[in-house]
This record gives sequence, C-alpha cells and structure tokens, in this order.
Amino acid sequence: MELTPALVAALPKVALHDHLDGGLRPGTVLELSRELGLEVPGLEDPAGATRAADGSDEAQPAGDAEDARKVADWFHAAADSGSLPEYLSTFEHTVALMQTAPQLRRIAREFVEDMAADGVVYAETRWGPHQHTAGGLSLDEAVQAVQDGLDEGVAAAAESGRRIVVGQLLCYLRHREPTEDLVDIAIARHGTGVLGLDLAGPEAGFPASWFRAQFERAREHGVRVTIHAGEAEGPSSIADALDCGAERIGHGVRLLEDLEEETGPASPQLGHTAARVHEAQICLEVCPSSNLQTGAAADYPSHPVGPLHRLGFAIALSSDNRLMSRTRTSREMLLVAQTFDWSLTDLEQVVLTGLDAGFAPTEQRQALRDEVVLPAFRAVHEADQHQAEHPDPGAGPNPDEKLEI
Repeated sequence: MELTPALVAALPKVALHDHLDGGLRPGTVLELSRELGLEVPGLEDPAGATRAADGSDEAQPAGDAEDARKVADWFHAAADSGSLPEYLSTFEHTVALMQTAPQLRRIAREFVEDMAADGVVYAETRWGPHQHTAGGLSLDEAVQAVQDGLDEGVAAAAESGRRIVVGQLLCYLRHREPTEDLVDIAIARHGTGVLGLDLAGPEAGFPASWFRAQFERAREHGVRVTIHAGEAEGPSSIADALDCGAERIGHGVRLLEDLEEETGPASPQLGHTAARVHEAQICLEVCPSSNLQTGAAADYPSHPVGPLHRLGFAIALSSDNRLMSRTRTSREMLLVAQTFDWSLTDLEQVVLTGLDAGFAPTEQRQALRDEVVLPAFRAVHEADQHQAEHPDPGAGPNPDEKLEI
C-alpha cells in the first residue's frame, strides 16, 4: 500500500513531544504582535503595516494572509541554524506573546484545534511556566490558563465529532536554577490536566543531574517524567536523564552513537546506555525535522530514526515545534515513512508505541487504543487486502498528489 499524504493525514496519530510556545499559528503571532505593538518577525514594518497610498505616515493593514506567510517563512528560516542554542533563540518572539491568561488560553485552545485537525487523538503539550510570568501571572495562574484553553479545545473538538485526549507537561529549563515550585504544582494538579514534568533548554553544559532531587520527589508522588537528551549531546546525556528517573527521552537520536558495528550494521553491538534504553523499551520522542534544523542530523536519509526503529527501539514520532519547523505530526510520519520505506504496519507500531508511553491515565489511553486507533488501522489494512484480492485496473496513485510542506 502506498502511504499517500491523504492516507496518513486520515490516520489517528499520537503527539508526545510538541512545545506550546513552538506551535503558534503564524496568524496568531501576527495578530498578538500587532496588539502588543511588538515587532512582527518577518515584516520590515514593526507595526506590521504598510504606508497609505499617498505616502503619509498613516498605517494601513497589510494583507493578513501574505503577512502570515512571511511570519511563517521567517521562523522556519531563523530556526534552520544547525545549532540548538540558535534554534531556541527564536522562542523569544513567541514567549513574549504568552504573558497573560487570555493569551495562554487562546494559544492552548488553538493547539488542541490544530492537533485535532491533523488527526491527532492523543497529545501532550509541554511548556516552561517560569517564562510566562512577566505579565504578572503566578506560575499556578499560568498553568490554569493553559488548562482552560486545553479544556476549551477538547470541548470544541468533541462538538465537531473529533475525539482527542490532551494534557500538559511542565518544563524546567536546564540553564535556570532548580526550584521546587513546578514539582509542587505538578503534585497538586496531578490527575487534573498536568501529566508530568520535563527538562528542556540548552543541553550542552547543563546536565539533567542538577534537577535530580526535583524529579525524584515528583516520581515519589506519582508524577511522570520525560527529559530532553541526546540531541545536542551524546549517550552520556541520555544516561544522565535516565539516572534522574526519565521514563521517556525527548529526541534521544544520538543514542545511535552508542552502537558498535563490529558485528555488522544489521546487528550492531549495543553499548551500555543503548542496551539500557532497548531492554527497558524507553520511548524515544523523535522529531526528525527539528533535528535537521538543530544539527542533530544532516538530512532525512541519515537520520537515526530509521536504524533505531529497525533495531527495535521504542519510537514515537512528533512535530516538536510546528511553527519553527513548519510541520505537523502527519508530515513527520509521512516523511519518515517515505525516507525509510516504512509500511502501514510500521506507522501503526509507532502510533501504538506513543500511546502506550503516554502519561495520561491508562484507562483513557486504552479506550483510545481499542475504540479509535486499532479500528482505524484495521479498516485500512482490510481495504488494502480487498484491493489486492480485487484489483481495480483504473485505480492507482495520483501522480499529482505531493507532500505539502
């Protein structure tokens, strides 16, 4: 079966690794920047407007669709730096637009809407509340605003007939001082929308071990933990994250450096950290497009996700930062499938792996598995089998159907 853009878009998907401040709609960036009088990335006029026809200083609104495209172009180009710190610098613009409860609520609601529109049925959004208090919000007020937006989005999706389970992960930032406040909030809100904790930010020079006490305390209270590692640094960073209690690894693609091919590339010898991840089936939250932008991989054919999947590591595919990488979960799945010649069964495995590794209550994820994901994939498998047994000479792939970038 050919995995076309239309087919992959229609399949149920799981997004474990998607940053709230990295997924703003270009139009939302445009609108909020103008409301706040901030520079609009990608537009020469800081007010995002053009001069009147008579050349006076009276500003006239520019074409919003064209301006939104320029915003999208700017973020994608600026993030395409080959460096994680440079990539992260683009977030200064989006975080500035997320400092009040209405702003956070809107962006969280739009996150759910965009996920549901992409066929995602289970999503976790992660963000760092410490970055969103400049407007006077307390950490807990910021978390509540995001939760309100997520709840609104889920309700709207249900009204339109789309089923989706969503939760939030609260991020510590590696380059900031460890504190207890996010653990306090995660414990207090455990089971009411906050699914766990994460550690994000610049990886090199900022070890996860600095936050070990916070993560250990969180785990003692049943709060789940995922940690970014193995993107800007190698297997030692992944081992450090595991030692801090990480149940999943954000990215983790440099785990491939812990494989020795002395026995041949088809069955390489696993190093200590790789074996540890493989044996425990620690889920790697892989985001291929952003990995190319940060320099973790040179191109899609050389991306580690292919060999890691082939060797039986637990892989989940996500979009990471949809604005910066100009992508979405279905696009990441299709790109990987096309690059490594994956089958529908491979995609099904990745979706189920992501669902199994999710931090929402087991009964919610099991219901999605039994009532949504498995029936959808089974229907496609059966349709493919029927087509194989009863071929239609007039049917075939549409040569004009291409992947939307």
